[in-house]
Amino acid sequence: MNMHPPAPLRASALYYAYGPVPVLLGVDIEIPAGRVTAIAGPNGAGKSTLLELLAGVQKPGAGSIERPASVALVVQRPDAPAQLPLTAGDVVGLGVARAHGSRWGARGLRAARTAAALDRVGALELAGLPFASLSGGQRQRVCIAQGIAVGAPVLLLDEPAAGLDAESRERTRQILAAEAARGVAVASVTHDAEDLAAADRTVWLERGTARLETAG
Repeated sequence: MNMHPPAPLRASALYYAYGPVPVLLGVDIEIPAGRVTAIAGPNGAGKSTLLELLAGVQKPGAGSIERPASVALVVQRPDAPAQLPLTAGDVVGLGVARAHGSRWGARGLRAARTAAALDRVGALELAGLPFASLSGGQRQRVCIAQGIAVGAPVLLLDEPAAGLDAESRERTRQILAAEAARGVAVASVTHDAEDLAAADRTVWLERGTARLETAG
């Protein structure tokens, strides 16, 4: 008898092609709550495409996806224009507004949720600084905080530690593990060997298909 609760996000027989070129050929995947799932594979295997399908940004050519009403997606942001007129707190606040609309329209409530999300990634002191002035690691923590601020049961990330130094990559792993410990279903596209070693499970994409490996 299966005593595990159902995964908040699962997909079956996903097919996706770029024009005549197929990328995903019947992929089955589920992202369980309370676990960090790494999504890995060679370049061009469809990892980012799969993440966008799971988040609802793209639609599959075939197959089905069961997801909760709210899914947080954190995409890569390697650069930020110097003229970007937003603080780190503003960036996180946009996630709050997008997810909660008028319910969090009051400035005090929005600020409280923004501060809580920044605190969870150890970036509360960055709230008033221009987002464009932050280092790559700081910007990535702020972007993860934006995803956390959505309050979704599923957190999807596309190479969140790409281009970061070793200390920032380790901090990112710790943040994702902490979110999983809170019961969030976390999935992260990665090429990093240490990310793969730290994940609870790994979904490998290759030649349009997926296979699952679990830690231990």
